[in-house]
Order: sequence, then C-alpha cells, then structure tokens
Amino acid sequence: MFKKVLIANRGEIAVRIIRACRELGVGTVAVYSDIDKEALHAQIADEAVCIGGYMAKDSYLNITNILSACVLTGADAIHPGFGFLSENAKFAKMCKECNIKFIGPDYESIELMGNKARAREIMQSANVPIVPGFEGKIKDLNHAREIAEEIGYPVIIKASAGGGGKGIRIAYNLEEFEKGYNTAKSEAMACFGDDTLYIEKFIENPKHIEFQILGDNYGNVIHLGERECSLQRKNQKVLEEAPSSIIDNELRNKIGEIAKNAAKAVNYKNAGTIEFLVDKDKNFYFMEMNTRIQVEHPITEMVTGIDIVKEQLKIASGKELSYKQEDIKIKGHAIECRINAEEPNFDFRPCPGKITELYLPGGFGVRLDSAIYCGYKIPHCYDSMIGKLIAYGNNRNEAIMRMKRALSEFGVGGVKTNIEFQYWLLETEEFLNGDYHTGFLGNKLKEKMEKI
Repeated sequence: MFKKVLIANRGEIAVRIIRACRELGVGTVAVYSDIDKEALHAQIADEAVCIGGYMAKDSYLNITNILSACVLTGADAIHPGFGFLSENAKFAKMCKECNIKFIGPDYESIELMGNKARAREIMQSANVPIVPGFEGKIKDLNHAREIAEEIGYPVIIKASAGGGGKGIRIAYNLEEFEKGYNTAKSEAMACFGDDTLYIEKFIENPKHIEFQILGDNYGNVIHLGERECSLQRKNQKVLEEAPSSIIDNELRNKIGEIAKNAAKAVNYKNAGTIEFLVDKDKNFYFMEMNTRIQVEHPITEMVTGIDIVKEQLKIASGKELSYKQEDIKIKGHAIECRINAEEPNFDFRPCPGKITELYLPGGFGVRLDSAIYCGYKIPHCYDSMIGKLIAYGNNRNEAIMRMKRALSEFGVGGVKTNIEFQYWLLETEEFLNGDYHTGFLGNKLKEKMEKI
C-alpha cells in the first residue's frame, strides 16, 4: 500500500478520499487554491500545499504545480477524484513518467474512452450496442448537416472530449441543428480545449442507466450493479438511485456482462462507469464511459457494502480485486440528493457566500458526504454542489421516506440551497412511481414555472 497519497481535488470528494486513506493507514496531502485555504480538505489532511490562484487553471488544473507538490511532500501516488484532471490522459501519463502512481486507469484507456467518437468505434467492435450515429471526423458545418439529415432528426451533438453535460445540444430540425452545432463547438473549445464534435441519433425520453465497474491489473473485471441517473436538468444529474426500478436481475446480468466486456476491450483498470441509454422497450445503447470515480458512487456503496474508494487504492497499489462477481449482492435501496448552493426559483443560479448556521441530518441509514461547516465561505468560482445526502432503506419506499426525513432536518443559513426543491421532487407522482426519464425534470420545471 502507498505511504502517502496526494489528492488533486477539493470539496467533498477530497474529504471522502482522505477518509478512505486514513482507514487504510495511508498518509494524505491536500492541495488547495488560495481561496480554499480554509476549506475542510486542506484542514483535515496530514499535509496541505497551496498550488496557485483561485482560478482552476492556476491551481486544480495546474499539472506542473500539482506534480511539484507531490515531489515536495514525498507522496507516492495521486488520486484525482472527479472533474478537474481526473480524465486527463496527459496528466496520467506525466504521473507515470515521474514515477508517481495515478489512482485510476492507464493513460491509454483514458485516451481511448475520452474521445467519444473513438469510444463508439471500440464498443462497436466489442459487440456493445451503440446509438446510431456517424463514425468518423466531421469536416465542417456542411458535412455535419449532411450527417444529421442521414441519421434523421432528432439528433444530439456532443463534444468528443466532453463530460459533465458540457458541449451537448439537441436538435429537432435544421435550424436548431445549425445553432446547436456552432454553440456546442464553442463550448467544447472553452471547456476542454478541443472543439471536435460527433453526432448521433437522439433517443427520446430514455432512462440514463450506468453500471459501476472495477478492474484490477490481472485482467479481473466485475460490475457492482446499476444506478438510475435519469433525473437531470440541462444534462446535469440532480438525484440518483440504486438499483433502478426498471432493471430486473435478468437484465442486470445481461447489461452487466456487456459492461464488463466493454471495460476489457480497453484493458481497463481501477473504478469506472459504463453509461447506457435504455428506451421504453428496454433496448439499451452504450453512451459513454467515465474513466474515474463518479459523484454518485455512494449509492452503489450503500447497496453493495463495498467501499469503492478503498478498492481504488488497493487496485492501484497492485492488489487483486477483493471480490468476485458472485460475491456481489444488491441489497436494499439507496437515493442520493445533490445539495447545491443555488436558487431554484431564479433558474438555479449559484449562491456563494458564508454559512452562518448549519443543522446536519443524521440517524439510521443516513449518510452525508460534504465539506461544509458553520462559518465556511462557499467560493464563487467552483461548482455549486456543497454536499451529497444519501438515504438507505430496505426497499425504495423506505429510502424515499428516510430521505424526506433527512432533508427536513437539513438546514443551511446564510445561503440559498436546493433542499426544498429536492423535497418537492421526491413528492412528484412520476418519481414515486419510478416513471421518469431524462426529459422529465425539464418538462416538470416548465410546468411548475407556468403555474407561478
């Protein structure tokens, strides 16, 4: 096992990784931007190093400064968390060249799966079902128009190097397509430094189902079941649950085996997620692979009893997987609500500021992954998520009731949050029936605003 791990991230995921390291007896190094000096992860780690200014490009995306901090503190591994450099193949490669273990897949796997167009080709060759789309390089807007006409509207335009809902536009006709194409291209360049796009058929009102996989250095790959991630706003997940109400054991085993084959096709190591779209007839299509730990990993941990971050550390240190596929049992139900500092009544605009009061939920079956505390100043320059509230129950109904109870106990003073919005969401008829899809929340919010 490693002696010391540097966590190249911030917020709740950095705290989550520090806790896993502590339980394994591993030393920790936090890195922080100047605005994050008082952040929880910088306070609870064994060591902390300032790596630059508040802008991400000067700190959490600054590869040189992060690697320098690693060398300075004698850390022998880096955990990238999610976001920032977690799916940056160049960073993973530089870690390897500096003899620092990158706690994630090999850079070659990140490179292969990070390019959405290339990933589709690989999945197709591995007999993984894919959404109909264009295979190849798009030359220009005229070429893109021809592709869209051939596929047939509606189509979805995506940034090849994208993630996190950025660089995505949906077009139902030519006019929307031209506007969406140019906007997606600009957004992709601004967010990823790469404006390469790909186009595929837009599956209307699907379920967004993702499978958690783990692979070691010895060719062993397992899946930990699925997560239902269809509650989204502008391609950003809002609430997730595990397992999905539409996936039975037969379908879980079928998709799970395909997910494992997909991972093996790129010699995948460590934790990753294979994402699928599932239509009303339960046909499923590969969407993308996230080559990192996911924001919503805790719900899988709750229903399997497996600490995914600890497994990441063990795999990266050269150990074989602790589990075989037959060991994986899905028990009970878990829900995660993403708690954001934002104002739902004003188009969910971010609400940074100082937390003046804080009342945290607890009790049986409740987990809170967060990095906030009373007196903490939420910065204006990073993601608005301030915590993940997780509720576990023996069945879905118990998990829902427990989550509602936990949300009703959760109080944050000084800033606006989406806590009441999450409570409202849990009470919608569609959610209670499990009868929702990726377009549901957008439609529901539109209806809600029209009534006001």
